[in-house]
Amino acid sequence: MRQLALPFVETTEFSPADFLDSPANAEARCWLARPAEWPGGRLALWGEAGVGKSHLLHIWARRVGAVVVTGPSLAAPTTSLTTALALDDADLAPAEATLLHLLNAAAEAGRTLLMAGRAPPSRWKVRLPDLASRLTATAAVEVGALEGALLAVLFARLLSARQLVLAPALEAWLLAQLPRHPSALAEAVARLDRAGLASGRPVGRRLALVALDPLLAQEQAAEDDGSATVSLPQRPLL
Repeated sequence: MRQLALPFVETTEFSPADFLDSPANAEARCWLARPAEWPGGRLALWGEAGVGKSHLLHIWARRVGAVVVTGPSLAAPTTSLTTALALDDADLAPAEATLLHLLNAAAEAGRTLLMAGRAPPSRWKVRLPDLASRLTATAAVEVGALEGALLAVLFARLLSARQLVLAPALEAWLLAQLPRHPSALAEAVARLDRAGLASGRPVGRRLALVALDPLLAQEQAAEDDGSATVSLPQRPLL
């Protein structure tokens, strides 16, 4: 029976137990453990989508009792800040003046401010000179992408979150062929979920190849650009 593919709602609560420690995020974890040492009381986490910036931000906020706000919903505080603040997707704040006001309010109140974005604050495209100056002076640490065995753990967790079960050989082959970025793996699992619901049957090799063809082709093209002598198999050897 075919099923309607409803939007999947992430149920993660950003639990510390669910975060994957790795060398790629070790420096960020060290900085988060020492907020008293942040220059000017500010720190920015940056990195590509899906590497765990939001997860780290929420873990830190819960630990220190900070209020979590997202950049797109940012509004200027009308009173003095009384707690530390965590601003996720800070680079997506729609109004530069509001972001500048927030940075100034946190500094005047002596409150710690943690931000997260896809690039270091010094590279955010802003026009207000005062804002650019404050962002450039903000300490920034990169959260790198997971690698190796940790990507396999992430892929398994993403599949489990959607209650998808793949043959072990198919799961391993897909992990080897897909772009090795957390956001790409999340997109792959979403595509597999939609394909399985639409077809009304378990996800097997043929269904997976059709659903993931754009992502597999993207990785194949990247491999071809990197080396003319390397070619990937067209079909999994299952």
